[in-house]
Amino acid sequence: MFHNAKNGCAVFDGVKMDYIRFGTGKQNAIILPGVGDGLRTVKGLAVPFAILYSKFAKDFTVYAFSRRRDIPDGMTAREMAGDLAKALDSLGLDKVDALGVSQGGMITQWLAIDYPEKVEKLVLAVTVSRPNETLTDVLNRWIGMAERGDYRAIMTDTAQRAYSGERFKSGKEHMMLGNLGHTKSFDRFITLASSGLTHNSYDELHRISAPTLVIGGRQDRIVNGMASEEIASQIPDCSLYMYEDLGHGLYEEAPDFLDRVAEFFLGK
Repeated sequence: MFHNAKNGCAVFDGVKMDYIRFGTGKQNAIILPGVGDGLRTVKGLAVPFAILYSKFAKDFTVYAFSRRRDIPDGMTAREMAGDLAKALDSLGLDKVDALGVSQGGMITQWLAIDYPEKVEKLVLAVTVSRPNETLTDVLNRWIGMAERGDYRAIMTDTAQRAYSGERFKSGKEHMMLGNLGHTKSFDRFITLASSGLTHNSYDELHRISAPTLVIGGRQDRIVNGMASEEIASQIPDCSLYMYEDLGHGLYEEAPDFLDRVAEFFLGK
């Protein structure tokens, strides 16, 4: 199997949480994706993830987690972090380097705050510590689309907001829309999007003791680039890197993004 890629399911307290694992490195790292997990989980995507994050395969054993399979209405990002902590325990992962992207960054903030013993180093990419006008408008817009069952509108609006003009025009995102297919229910997506509207870790970010790297895009039209600067100002041991010409999709667009994350985790 490519980079020892495997699909799995963590089970705890009657909860099932899908994950994928790849890589053979000594350091354990986790990846938490964004609100798109509400439309497509990581289940069955071990090989695609291993290919996408192949730069991590040599130095890390990487786990990418979805939220629990059955998400109760009103579940918060903080509660999702509690699930993640239990999933790590169930897999025997005592301490990990954590990369949280977008809504995944909201969850990993709480993981580092409430379970500091589990986080070695933390990278928060294109995320927020509390709702701002940009994020609130976008999430409410997506929730409305989901309530209407308009899958294509959600994906098109996401791509238009996330990527730079050249990348969006290239047609790759449109190919992605067609390949993902349609979801049977939007309830999961609505719950995840709604949790972003209630997330507020700002006043507790000072409790994060893990060395942290915050990465943002100045042109972010989903969470707003200033959100990254706001987070970095509140975490004691924190570095900030801003991509001046990129937005929310920088984790796919910036050619050095994965190198930057890996070097931080490895202490280079």
